[in-house]
Amino acid sequence: MAQAKSGDTVRIHYTGTLADGSEFDSSRDREPLEFTLGAGAVIPGFDTAVGGMQPGESKSVTIPCAEAYGDYVDEAVAVVPRDQFPDHISPELGMALQIPQQEGSPVVVTITEISDESITLDGNHPLAGKDLNFEIELVEIV
Repeated sequence: MAQAKSGDTVRIHYTGTLADGSEFDSSRDREPLEFTLGAGAVIPGFDTAVGGMQPGESKSVTIPCAEAYGDYVDEAVAVVPRDQFPDHISPELGMALQIPQQEGSPVVVTITEISDESITLDGNHPLAGKDLNFEIELVEIV
C-alpha cells in the first residue's frame, strides 16, 4: 500500500488538543483537511507526522512548539495608549486586527487586555509556546 510522501496531496481527519486535554481544533464534523505534503500549508511537525502514513492508518503525535507555532515572544506584545487607538474601531477582548507594515504583509494581532488608559495587542499566534497533541487519520492520498 502507498505511503504518503512529500509532494502527495493527502486528505486527513484530525483532532488537536493541548496538554490539559482541551480541544483547539478538529476536522471530524466537516470534510477532511486536504493539503500537499511538503508545500508549507500546515505546521512543519504536522507535515512530518503525516509523511509515511498509509490510507486508513491513524496515529497520535505530540508536536513540540518549535515545530508548531514557535515559542511565545514577549517582544510581540505591545501596549498602545488608548488615545492612539483608531477612533473607528471599538476594541473587544479577543478581537483580531491587521496592522499594516511599511514593507511586507500586515501583522495580525489580538486584543488581549483593555483598560481606560491602554489596549494590549499580542502578535503571537494563540498556540505559540504550546506543544500540540494530534490524533491523525490519513483518509486518502489523492
